[in-house]
Amino acid sequence: MSKRLIQNLAKAISKNVVHFNKMEVECLIREFHSLLGQPNSAGKSDNLDERRFKGILKNDFGLTNDTIMERVFRSFDKDSDGCISVKEWVEGLCVFLRGSLDEKIRYCFRVYDLSGDEHISREEMLLMTRNCLRLHGEEDPFDGIKDLVEITLKRMDHDNDDRLSFDDYEKSVKEFNIVLEAFGTCLPNALRIEEFEQRVFQEKSDQR
Repeated sequence: MSKRLIQNLAKAISKNVVHFNKMEVECLIREFHSLLGQPNSAGKSDNLDERRFKGILKNDFGLTNDTIMERVFRSFDKDSDGCISVKEWVEGLCVFLRGSLDEKIRYCFRVYDLSGDEHISREEMLLMTRNCLRLHGEEDPFDGIKDLVEITLKRMDHDNDDRLSFDDYEKSVKEFNIVLEAFGTCLPNALRIEEFEQRVFQEKSDQR
């Protein structure tokens, strides 16, 4: 993309993001287009497909759970067209990297709500917890995982309906921040964020 086109695009996108300045948005646009490389599996060279995006999540941000990564992809893909546009990339990273607690609560809840029914069910918790433990080399003691899920559900289910609504989840996280990612890592840690931002904002800024 030409410098002028990038600047104009960054100006438009910047109107919808609150945690990046215009220069940082320009850097993210350059990073997006450097990641595209060859046309992706959908035959589109102007958007990121799910396979390529999962590679970024794994290599740059340390996410490893396929179920979680698929849900992160869906959270970025706001128009549900099966790929991520440059606008969706910047807006998604705005929360992913620098979101407020309220923004991260909404984001994580959407990731964990596998069925999209505005609730996190016991079955969804069980699936995500089992996958998380397997990735960390643990055996699969099903009864132990069930017990863990029951304890977590009991602690977070404030309205006692055997599932977590958004209100349940939000109240629990605000009482005890550590449960924000109770069902699997879906946000990068501070070191990953720092490394990504240093690389992208420094290198891409030098290319301006």
